[in-house]
Amino acid sequence: MLGVFSSGVVAPPDELVAAGSRTPSPKTTAEALVNRFVSSSSPAVSVRISSDAHFAYSHIKESPLFPRSFGVKDEIFCIFEGMLDNLGSLRQQYGLSKTANEVMLVIEAYKALRDRAPYPPSHVVGHLSGSFAFVVFDKSTSTLFVASDQYGKVPLYWGITADGYVAFADDAELLKGSCGKSLASFPLGCFYSTTLGGLKCYENPKNKVTAIPAPDEEIWGATFKVEGAVFAATHY
Repeated sequence: MLGVFSSGVVAPPDELVAAGSRTPSPKTTAEALVNRFVSSSSPAVSVRISSDAHFAYSHIKESPLFPRSFGVKDEIFCIFEGMLDNLGSLRQQYGLSKTANEVMLVIEAYKALRDRAPYPPSHVVGHLSGSFAFVVFDKSTSTLFVASDQYGKVPLYWGITADGYVAFADDAELLKGSCGKSLASFPLGCFYSTTLGGLKCYENPKNKVTAIPAPDEEIWGATFKVEGAVFAATHY
């Protein structure tokens, strides 16, 4: 799965900018990244929401344990990979039908977070039990919300392209070709929100998330860790 967003939606994280500056390496534009994904993952679905946001996904090489899904409702777009263990109870909690899948559940959870302020994001994401990674884009507000489970069973990475777009994907090699060293594994048990304070840990909301420069020989430019957490971010 792939989500690409301009600086008009999300400011490139300083830690990833610095990582790319320390060790300059080849990059490509966001458009080239999307085109590479589509051509290498055929058949693929590509959804250009605006000049600021683009999603793409494919079922090629998809794990039966971690299926990929895409959905949109009320101008809220979501791409989801994985499976929720408590989907049944969450359907009841959010008043959804028995046929609602994970991607529609996440959209409803995001709407609750957006419309019922002050509804803590750690409460919303913390109720999701299972293996997952997802990216939500709210076109009506140009808001981005990204999260990963606390065990990292579904890989998620983020990086910065040559033209300053922030990209999220489940394939590190795909991003490496376009983001160079401005690349990192998304930290486990965390969410990133453009309206709710940036990168935070939903399992330990009071714990700061910091970026540690990675050695030159690693594919990453930085490693994000949650201070004091028992599940430090690792790469899968």
